[in-house]
Amino acid sequence: MPQINVAVNGVLGKMGQEVLKTVCREPGLKPVGAVDMMAATNTLPLPDGSGLIPLSRSLDDVLDQTEVVVDFTNFEGGTSVIQTAPARGVNVVIGSTGIPDQVIEEAENLAQTNSVGIVIAPNFAIGALMMMHLAKITAPYFDYADLTEMHHEAKIDAPSGTALAIAKALVAGKGGPFKAPKAEKELVAGSRGGTSEGVTIHSARMPGRMAHHELVLGALGQTLTIRHDSINRESFMPGVVMAIEHVADTPGLTFGLEKIMGL
Repeated sequence: MPQINVAVNGVLGKMGQEVLKTVCREPGLKPVGAVDMMAATNTLPLPDGSGLIPLSRSLDDVLDQTEVVVDFTNFEGGTSVIQTAPARGVNVVIGSTGIPDQVIEEAENLAQTNSVGIVIAPNFAIGALMMMHLAKITAPYFDYADLTEMHHEAKIDAPSGTALAIAKALVAGKGGPFKAPKAEKELVAGSRGGTSEGVTIHSARMPGRMAHHELVLGALGQTLTIRHDSINRESFMPGVVMAIEHVADTPGLTFGLEKIMGL
């Protein structure tokens, strides 16, 4: 199997560093370039000590030898990659959350026009995708859904993209909204959390946490709890590798790793 040439956008961030380490150790992948807005040099030593790769603040500078760009930055960085790489015939894997709906529609058009693959996924943890699948198939049997997501204090969006995806899966599985009773007297504003079609969502932020999602489904006389914990950033890497291998051979837009997993 030929190696897939990979460039990492946002390589100096924590997720970018983890992706680069993974690309270095996977036999079917080869790091060929790196991009970061904070780049201060034009080369980057590989974490396994095997050499240097080009480093730039501009994605355009590293696309010539690249087959797949992996992006873990923010919605602005992810949008920029989507709008830049396909026109150069380069496939795209987006791990940044908060990509607007209009950009997702644009990504679909760009993938078709340029015959490239684009994967956009709110979460790359395989366990989290299984959680969404379980939420969808159990939703018809419950009337109440309470979802708590917990992340590190530096996460910029709330709720998490994964929490929103779980809520969407719940409503799709149920075929309609859940019941979300309001407190008659809310002593602290917002203490009941936000709601998405009856799914109550709570967001917690604290140092020392990675990514944690707990769903409690309720019905008459019973509750069901489904929980997934990402202990460290390595938990996302098998899904990232799966997405890279998929996108290199699959033109068009794939939204969600669950599509690749066949869920």
